Amino acid sequence: MTVLLLRLAGPLQSWGSAARFARRTTENAPTKSGVLGLLAAADGRPRTADLSDLAALRFGVRIDQPGLRLRDFHTAHHADSGKAMPLSERFYLADAVFVAGVEGEQALLQRLHQGLLAPHFLPYLGRRSCPPSRPLDMGPPRADTTLEEALRTAPWQASPWYRRQLTRQKSRSDAAAAPESLESLIDCPPGQLPHLSLRDTPVSFAPRHRQYQLRGIRTDRVVPPSPAAPAVSGPHDPTTLLRPLDGPAGAATAENIPRSN
Repeated sequence: MTVLLLRLAGPLQSWGSAARFARRTTENAPTKSGVLGLLAAADGRPRTADLSDLAALRFGVRIDQPGLRLRDFHTAHHADSGKAMPLSERFYLADAVFVAGVEGEQALLQRLHQGLLAPHFLPYLGRRSCPPSRPLDMGPPRADTTLEEALRTAPWQASPWYRRQLTRQKSRSDAAAAPESLESLIDCPPGQLPHLSLRDTPVSFAPRHRQYQLRGIRTDRVVPPSPAAPAVSGPHDPTTLLRPLDGPAGAATAENIPRSN
């Protein structure tokens, strides 16, 4: 099989699997419906499009940086009547980073990857108010591998400040902290007993009649490789990108430099 990986990082993310009246929660990791919705948007599919090929993809996610849970209050008006809606609570994950993956046929994943590089609709991390802060693309689809292997071998994507924080907490002398085991949540293979279940497999994103199916999930712990060390740059020269003035008329000389009294 073939696997496509995505990097999901942003100041705020929200991955709700259930909404109850005025309380809109978020899961601790991206949902299958949220990530497939992102891919469908990048591919240019309308909300009423058939999702059967996407729903058949096997889905998994690795929690590289768990983030912090935030609560916000939200006001809204009804789209048809304009009537003010009740004050609602919205929950978000702040400063979180995830690696999500989908496993399936190569041709479909190649098309979805092209959509990520030039999205038809702007991608967001669960809600429109949550844009990604880093590129979603983690490279072309990986052929002849499994979802478990791809999530185990992808480099750790935690932010540099988070890695430094772990280093200080461990009182280590090296500049980059090695990742500890990270939690992964992957679609349960057929014939195995799931560890938990979630109703987040999309059947329809139609605004008037959204539908989701239940899926089984198996959890695991993986230790990914450390990220490659950033390239060492030379001394910073702030004039590197400045262009010289053309011709003597525009040249700065002692006669035309303004003087202060």
